[in-house]
Amino acid sequence: MDLKSGYPFWAIKNGLMSAFPRLESDCTCDVLIVGAGITGALIARSLCNDGLDVVVVDERDVAWGSTAASTALLQYEIDTPLVDLAKRYGMETASLVYRSCADAISMLKGVASEIGDVDFAMKQSLYLASSRFHERRLSDEFAARRQCRLPVQWLARGDVDDRFGIKSPCALLTRVAAQVDPYRMTSRLLDSLASRGVRIFDRTHIEWVQSRTRSVVAKTDSGVSVRAKHLVFAAGYASQKWLSASVAKNRSSYAFVTDPIGAKKLGTWSKTLLWESARPYIYVRSTADARLLVGGEDDAIDIPARRDARVEKKVGTLMKRTRKLFPELPLLPTFSWGGTFAETPDGLPYFGPHAEWGPRVLFAMAYGGNGITYSALGGDILLAMIKGNAHPLIEPFAFERFA
Repeated sequence: MDLKSGYPFWAIKNGLMSAFPRLESDCTCDVLIVGAGITGALIARSLCNDGLDVVVVDERDVAWGSTAASTALLQYEIDTPLVDLAKRYGMETASLVYRSCADAISMLKGVASEIGDVDFAMKQSLYLASSRFHERRLSDEFAARRQCRLPVQWLARGDVDDRFGIKSPCALLTRVAAQVDPYRMTSRLLDSLASRGVRIFDRTHIEWVQSRTRSVVAKTDSGVSVRAKHLVFAAGYASQKWLSASVAKNRSSYAFVTDPIGAKKLGTWSKTLLWESARPYIYVRSTADARLLVGGEDDAIDIPARRDARVEKKVGTLMKRTRKLFPELPLLPTFSWGGTFAETPDGLPYFGPHAEWGPRVLFAMAYGGNGITYSALGGDILLAMIKGNAHPLIEPFAFERFA
């Protein structure tokens, strides 16, 4: 295949949208956020909206890490089915998590409307049974979602074929889903925050952190100090290096995007996100310029060089599976890439302090397949912690849930 490989599609499409200075002098603030991807940007927005003085730093260019590699399917559905989450934590907690993720879609829509021009669009999400052996699993999931009053519709075999042209035993359809250009959204959001007084620095590597009784002090590799009342680690899977205990496993996912197909030829797929019950699963969506974006073939590789060496073979497998799903579409892959992400044992994120650091150092680990959705929730969770307020998601997303 003649593919442009190695860089995420969003970075190639948009170019370097935003650049900020390197931190070169000591400073103080209310909250220092380490990580300027979509998670750090959304958290900074919540804190800034509350009037806190925020500094954001990133060791690379902003929005360049996992954010640029994300395929940005925004769903209330998480990698752990509702029925499985309920077995772990009870239906009340599982329902809270799922309904909060549904609310996060509306929150992200509001952010997109606020900053504009980020290719945000509401979609429907089709969860496809990959084989007849998964029909019972989807039936149980459908019943659990209906019990929790989540928006979901059952599609039997004939319905899936009639409406989507796909042979499948059954599927779950929900109208609450969306998509966005994650790199563009992060860059534009950080630009907006900078205009409101948030200080943002890229190419700034935090090398040393000390948590004290009333403050946190961080030093860069060039010796510059930042003194803050609180520090938030929001650097994606790289945040794990600040903990001695292992809290997640790094995995890699692979993706490609086609040449423009045209909205007319895409038909219903121009407004539908697709993912399946098989593990690892394939996930598909269109882009604003009527391409098809396909991802999946996840594996346990977390070394970038080894991951990138697998891209061509992984994309070949994804192409075979995609052509089987959409035999009528002209699929010509144009860009391909791989990205590393982290996965927790229960598919939920971590937001809050860890016993190793004390209350002034907070973690924003929006891990799993719904990282952007989790990040939309994380800002309000961390703001509540900083202000000493209650929040219903503090306990479900705390490190201590595995104690």
